[in-house]
Amino acid sequence: MDKVTIYTDGACSGNPGPGGWGAILMYGDNKKEISGGKKETTNNVMELTAALQALKQLKYPCEVELYSDSAYLVNGFSNGWIYNWKKNNWKTANKEPVKNQEIWEELYNMTQIHKITFIKVKGHSDNEYNNRCDELAREAIKQQTF
Repeated sequence: MDKVTIYTDGACSGNPGPGGWGAILMYGDNKKEISGGKKETTNNVMELTAALQALKQLKYPCEVELYSDSAYLVNGFSNGWIYNWKKNNWKTANKEPVKNQEIWEELYNMTQIHKITFIKVKGHSDNEYNNRCDELAREAIKQQTF
């Protein structure tokens, strides 16, 4: 299985407000940057969207290390929240509907195709790839505002 490294970040100007996401995919010597945005969204939606859109770039099953500064995204998998939500018909421990369920479901489906390890990185620190993803996300926000 090929190994791919992915860095992702999402951002919002206001929460909710115009949002953007950015991702960098690295495979061997190849590096690909992608980004996008939405006029009215939340920071969490952009964090999840960054990961999902990056994973959608993969054309066949891969072993993935996905780095994010989003505790929401990383803990969703690392702490097993998503598996409990799925088991409980997409309800939280408090019996509330899971927020952003559609994106979580798509991310779950990606874990059935790829072997993904979610890794938390400190945001806005000295990680060049996380910082670049933040730049991509902020550039995408500018494209959403008129």
